[in-house]
Amino acid sequence: MSRSATEKDIDTLTRTVWGEARGEPDEGKAAVAHVVINRAKSGNAYGEGIEGVCRKDQQFSCWNKDDVNRGQIDKLDTNNQEYKKNRRIVEEVLNGTRPDNTKGSTHYHRTDTPHNWASGKRPAAEHGAHSFYNNID
Repeated sequence: MSRSATEKDIDTLTRTVWGEARGEPDEGKAAVAHVVINRAKSGNAYGEGIEGVCRKDQQFSCWNKDDVNRGQIDKLDTNNQEYKKNRRIVEEVLNGTRPDNTKGSTHYHRTDTPHNWASGKRPAAEHGAHSFYNNID
């Protein structure tokens, strides 16, 4: 990434982690944040910058207009304890104190919901209920 994260980037990534990994252990939440960062670092194919990657159409289901989490994400209060915990994890990922536990992954899926794009691929990491892949592109 050529620019540092803005407040909007951090807030959007925090909400993405909440929407995608709510209920997961901290390592799973950090792994989702790393996938976003890895996509942002890889160029504009996934969207421009952190916010652009998170909100790119059909990339992270929690931002899809028809997803049950979407309304909850939009209303999530920044004073909520869960928001604060996720934000701390996001900030640790961004400042490098939480190393990439996905081995450079740019994709993931819930282990109970396999995807065609993962067929024949071996996950680089597994955290909580998610499998992470660094060999999809």
